[in-house]
Amino acid sequence: MKTQRLVALLAVPLMALTACSGSGGGSPAPNVQSATADNRPVKNGGTLTVALEADPDALDPTTATTLVGRQVFANLCEKLYDIDANAEVVPQLATALPEVSDDGKTLTIKLREGVKFNDGTEFNAEAVKTSLDRHRTLAESARAAELAAVEEVEVVDPSTVRLKLSRPYTPLPALMADRAGMILSPKALDEEGENFGANPVCVGPFKFVSRTSGSEIVLDRAPDYYDASKVKLDKLVYKIIVDPNVRAANLKSGDINVATRPSTPTVSGIQRDPNLRIVAGGGLGYDGIRVNIGNVDGSTEKYGKVDTPLGSNAKLREAFELSIDRRAINRAVFNGLHQPDCSPLPLDSKYRAKNFTCPAPNPARAKQLVQESGVPTPIKVTLSASNETQVQREAQVIQQMVKPAGFEVEVDTAEFVTTLEQAEAGDFDTLIVGWSGRVDPDGNLTNQVTTGDSNNYSGMSDPGIDGPIEKAAETADVAERTRLYDQAVRKILELRGYIYLYHEKEYLATQQSVAGVKFFADGLPRFTTAGYAQ
Repeated sequence: MKTQRLVALLAVPLMALTACSGSGGGSPAPNVQSATADNRPVKNGGTLTVALEADPDALDPTTATTLVGRQVFANLCEKLYDIDANAEVVPQLATALPEVSDDGKTLTIKLREGVKFNDGTEFNAEAVKTSLDRHRTLAESARAAELAAVEEVEVVDPSTVRLKLSRPYTPLPALMADRAGMILSPKALDEEGENFGANPVCVGPFKFVSRTSGSEIVLDRAPDYYDASKVKLDKLVYKIIVDPNVRAANLKSGDINVATRPSTPTVSGIQRDPNLRIVAGGGLGYDGIRVNIGNVDGSTEKYGKVDTPLGSNAKLREAFELSIDRRAINRAVFNGLHQPDCSPLPLDSKYRAKNFTCPAPNPARAKQLVQESGVPTPIKVTLSASNETQVQREAQVIQQMVKPAGFEVEVDTAEFVTTLEQAEAGDFDTLIVGWSGRVDPDGNLTNQVTTGDSNNYSGMSDPGIDGPIEKAAETADVAERTRLYDQAVRKILELRGYIYLYHEKEYLATQQSVAGVKFFADGLPRFTTAGYAQ
């Protein structure tokens, strides 16, 4: 998921950057609470009002692409699998992790029995097949690539499905812990067709009631939910409040009870209010700078030669990266609340090589590399950045950091969606963009950096990337996957089609009276057990 950060400008002088040094590693942790540590009993009843930072796209798990949509789905549409507080994949609508055949190409999944969709119809293996086949084959599906290894979904009996794969694919259960594993009511699919997203029906603790575009989404407690005794709230209302300062002000006034993704400048003010608190989630995703090194006709088309200084010269890309101080960006732009890093794998990932380190910023070496390249200075670079305030601030900081080495950066500003459209088309030089992250490392790599994939905006294509990532997906051995991912990441860092800058830590702001929220590494607030503390 491409991240969209709508946050406030920090008044940090650029000269202050010289006081920050180092690169990679973690950043100072803010004084926050863990959602899993909140064991207060919860009252029955009430409405919880949650502010989202943007309006989701259609609430159709097959076609949806936004992070804010995933935040709503977390309480509306359950999946075959989920993740727990330790970021481990666990059964949700399934009863256990898949039984895998010896050759790794057949997965047998046992399903919960006695479960109903929120329209009262029966959840069973036929319904699972209907949804998975729709995810795999619908022309407009955004899940097709995630389920590309699935060749057939077979109904074994009413509570068992069997997935036949074209190749062993270890990440599949983790992918089905997100939208690819969401099961939709066949009755609603028949009635709504392509308009399913306007009136979605799934299995979930809350059911869809209404939506006012750009304003709010209303969910009610689902009477047919199989674990209904856990659900305390009567109603869940999502309000669309784009401005982070307005979200913070409404939280303080009590007009809302929860604010998703508070901007880093507002976190400290929320922490100082005794009636509010900040809850920490994970940092599965990452942000960085895409450099177009081969995308000439579109990210899924044949790659070619990009005629820009950075796109055509690896030595200049190295100089550009060595000019950037990741820790300084984190402190100056994000109040030190994110995690500086040069890898797409989270800092605490079990698949991350223990000896992996990031290069320290080296302005002197950067200047030397520019001189060795023979390219006349100033070297012009266009940096595309969405018009979100904090992204613009980040672009300005990068602009100043790389200038001493001989780079003259022009910031090209556009709406977030426009920048993505330009990136997919290959119509960019460099681009600030992020990915919200997945619990299995394959979800942070395959669709981002492998040849011909839709989010490979840079046009990177190298067997040293594609081969290890494909092999890693075919084995369940953690040590082997770690070794292969390390190979791929080091080759990515060598090509520098993606200069990773930091993992964006997820935070949630709530009133102190709100209890029972589950907020895990994926940054999706789960309100199944939430409500007001007794």
